[in-house]
Amino acid sequence: MDYMYAPGKNHLFVPGPVHIPDQVIRAMNRNNEDYRSPAVPALTKILLEDVKKIFKTTSGTPFLIPTTGTGAWESALTNTLSPGDRIISFLIGQFSLLWIDQQQRLNFNVDVVESDWGEGAKLDVLASKLAADTAHTIKAICIVHNETATGVTNNLSKVRKLLDEYRHPALFLVDGVSSICAIDFRMDEWGIDVALTGSQKALSLPTGMGIVCASPKALEASKTAKSVRVFFDWKDYIKFYNLGTFWPYTPSIQLLYGLRAALDLIFEEGLENVIERHRRLGKATRLAVEAWGLKNCTQKEEWFSDTVTAVIVPPHINSSEIVRRAWQRYNLSLGLGLNKVAGKVFRIGHLGHLNELQLLGCLAGVEMILKDVGYPVKLGSGVAAASAYLQNNIPMIPSRI
Repeated sequence: MDYMYAPGKNHLFVPGPVHIPDQVIRAMNRNNEDYRSPAVPALTKILLEDVKKIFKTTSGTPFLIPTTGTGAWESALTNTLSPGDRIISFLIGQFSLLWIDQQQRLNFNVDVVESDWGEGAKLDVLASKLAADTAHTIKAICIVHNETATGVTNNLSKVRKLLDEYRHPALFLVDGVSSICAIDFRMDEWGIDVALTGSQKALSLPTGMGIVCASPKALEASKTAKSVRVFFDWKDYIKFYNLGTFWPYTPSIQLLYGLRAALDLIFEEGLENVIERHRRLGKATRLAVEAWGLKNCTQKEEWFSDTVTAVIVPPHINSSEIVRRAWQRYNLSLGLGLNKVAGKVFRIGHLGHLNELQLLGCLAGVEMILKDVGYPVKLGSGVAAASAYLQNNIPMIPSRI
């Protein structure tokens, strides 16, 4: 018997990768086919148009790259910037830290604005730097929309307002890996120049596709950017777009059909309804945490994330033990605390193709685990708080009315 066997279904509540819907699994359950045949370019052409909808852009150019979010980061940076360029980047948690590390290793001049973990980006510092930069030495602003390590969501519209207020031409680059398709995201309205996400998050696909969307301004910048890029070069994609074949190298056929099914599910539910569902899931989780007498790692309500909640445990409890116990006893997968918050927080991911009753099952499991590790939680307290909110806020399923 496989040592990993457990009855029933694994309750996957890490903040990505997430559960893959049955419809997507069925769509991907197919053989390989010739990507140079007429069928795959026809599929790709429609996918590229539909992907623009999840970014809320009409003018952006999307790229479907066989990579992860890390590759999408590199694509965004190397296509728009040159070595030595000054960029402002916000350090607010583990994933913004990793992006900054990449920026530094790519030889950019990174002006790091650091916050305590659990706080959002310090936009007052950004304002002062933009005001002082009359020579426009700052070439880009890089920000993680939703920091998965701490459950912090940044206000992108405020960044755009600051750039406009100081009439600053810096490019606006955004990591939307754990936000796009789950948290309100408006590429055109907020003047975002490069936005990116990964297939394994709110799209509920397997890992393996980095989705990047570039504004006309970013495409123009790519013509003079001197960073070395080969695999991630937008120019190669655009060349094949113009030829009507779309792929400069071999795509994952299965992921393309999976993306088609994932987008169909999102559009059937309605993107705004998907975003609203994630708001409910985030609010219900936070109410449960409060009922347990625990604190959210995110320090202010304005930064609360609707895709992940990082829960601070009491000093005498190691949060890693909560995650280990969840998997070993309850077949529940929770997120570990990372780096500065390792051992101090555990994370509940609530994103993707997920409904409210599934979340309640997770919350019930967390309560039992907290009891197991010696935290005096009243069983049912968090579930009751979440249920009371959800019962008053879940809408009817439109297709079943």
